[in-house]
Amino acid sequence: MKKSSIFYLVMFLFLCTNSNAQGWLKKLGDKVTDKVEKKLEKKTDQTIDKELNKKDKKTENKNKDDQGKVNPQGDEEKGGLESYSKYDFVPGDKIIYFEDFSQDAIGDFPTNWTGNSTGEVKKVNIAPGNWFHLNGKDGVYCYTKKIAFPENFIFEFDFIPDKNYSRGIILNMYEEDPQRPQEINDDAWPGLHGLKLIIVDDRWETTGYENKSGGESLSGSSEINPVVKEKVNHVIIWVQKRRVRIYHQGAKVLDIPTNIHSTTKFNKIVFNGWDRNSLPYITNLKITTASPDTRSKLLTEGKVISYGIYFDTGKDVVKPESYGSIRDIANVLNENPAVRIKIVGHTDSDGDDAMNLDLSKRRAANVKQCLIDEFKIDGSRIETDGKGKTEPIATNNSVENKAKNRRVEFIKL
Repeated sequence: MKKSSIFYLVMFLFLCTNSNAQGWLKKLGDKVTDKVEKKLEKKTDQTIDKELNKKDKKTENKNKDDQGKVNPQGDEEKGGLESYSKYDFVPGDKIIYFEDFSQDAIGDFPTNWTGNSTGEVKKVNIAPGNWFHLNGKDGVYCYTKKIAFPENFIFEFDFIPDKNYSRGIILNMYEEDPQRPQEINDDAWPGLHGLKLIIVDDRWETTGYENKSGGESLSGSSEINPVVKEKVNHVIIWVQKRRVRIYHQGAKVLDIPTNIHSTTKFNKIVFNGWDRNSLPYITNLKITTASPDTRSKLLTEGKVISYGIYFDTGKDVVKPESYGSIRDIANVLNENPAVRIKIVGHTDSDGDDAMNLDLSKRRAANVKQCLIDEFKIDGSRIETDGKGKTEPIATNNSVENKAKNRRVEFIKL
C-alpha cells in the first residue's frame, strides 16, 4: 500500500473517532494533574511535618533543660524562678557561720584561716566582694575555729574555677581529732570522721569516712551540671543526718541517702587539693539550719525570718535560687486563704543609710511580685515595707552578724 493511502486511512479513522479521542485525552490529562497535585500535597505535608518535628524537638529539649541543666548564660540571666523549680531546699532561720573575707585586707592571708601554702584575699573582675584565692599548689586551707554544726544544715559557698581547673578543690567537713588539732598537713582524710566533696571539672564526688573505727567509705558521684570555669558557681550542700544533696545551676545534682557515717559530728571545715595546676577562688561561705517549719512559725509565732531570699549586692532582683523559700511561703498562703502577710526587707549597716532603706523596700516589693507572678497569690493579701539597717537582730560588728541582719521577714497581719 502506498504511503499516501495509509496517511488518508489514518486521518479518516481519527476523524471518525475524534470525540472519543478527545475524551480519552481529557481523562489522561486529569489523571496526570491529579497525580501531580497529590505529589505536591505529599511533599508539602512532609515539609510541614519536618518543621513541626523540629519545633517539637526544640520544645522537648527545652523541657529537659528546665528539669535538669540550666544554661548559665540563658535562663539564669533572665532570673526566672521557674527555671529553678528543682531547688527544693529552704535555708533555716539561723545562721551558724558566715565568711566573705570583707574584714581582711586585699593581699593578706585571711585572719580566721591557716594553711600550709600561700593564699591571699583579692578582688575579681567578674563579681563583687572579696575572694580568697587558693593559689598555693597542693595547698591546704583550714578555718581555725570550731563550728557548731547542727544535725541538719545547709552549707553554701561561691566558687570560681580558673581556666586550668580540673580536679582542683576538695572540701572536707569533719570532726576534729582532739589529739591532733589543726591537721592542716593531713589533707586527705582529716579528723575522726568526715564528709569529703571533690569538685571535678566534669563531675561531683562525695565520700563519708571514719578514721578511728576503720569503717567502709560511703561514696557518691554525679555528672550533672559540673562547675563552669571562670564563672561564679554557687554550690549548695544540704545535709539531713546521713543524707547528702548537692545543688548547682538550677538542679539537684547529687542525692545520696546514706553518705555520712552515723557517728559523725562535724565541727571543722578545710579546703585543699592535690596534684593540681588550677588556683580557684572562694567566698560567701554560709552555714544555716535547714528546713524550718514555715507553716508553724508563720501561723503560730507570727513571723518567719528567711535567709533563703537571694539578691546580688546592691540590687533588688530576686535570684532564681530563692525558689524554694518563696514557694514555702506561697504554700502556707494557699493553704490558709484568710491569712495576710507583710514582707519586710532588712540590710546590714554597710553603705549609705538612705540607699539601704530604699533598697530594703524595693527588695520586699519584688518578693511580693514573685509571689503574685509565679505562685498566683492575690496581691491584696500582701503588704511590703523596708527597714534598712534600723532594726538589726545582731550588732553589726562582724561578718557573721552582718549576714544575720541581711534578711527578709514575713509577718502575719
